[in-house]
Amino acid sequence: QVQLVESGGGLVQPGGSLSLSCVALRLPFDTYTMSWYRQAPGKERELVATIDGVGGGGGTDYADSVKGRFTISRDNAKKTVYLQMNSLKPEDTAEYYCHARGYGMRYWGKGTLVTVSS
Repeated sequence: QVQLVESGGGLVQPGGSLSLSCVALRLPFDTYTMSWYRQAPGKERELVATIDGVGGGGGTDYADSVKGRFTISRDNAKKTVYLQMNSLKPEDTAEYYCHARGYGMRYWGKGTLVTVSS
């Protein structure tokens, strides 16, 4: 059974940084497109960042709201995808979810909470 396990969430002040990790269990990780989504209270889930698997050359894409502040990366040997978040804003407060897509399948993690507040 595939599992995506997120970690790294927490409370951070505006302007601060936080790094999220997601380890994939029982998944042929390197061929899957990995993404981070987020969902703020009362809002729909939105795509934050995506990184292609080896077939896509590891290309990345970002939501306009996080471009220049967030960086997605992956370590295929460790089956882990990361989201480095800098210059955090209160509007970045949300539950952050790891997502894997490939071979017609989609998998979600359970989420990790990021709160940006002074």
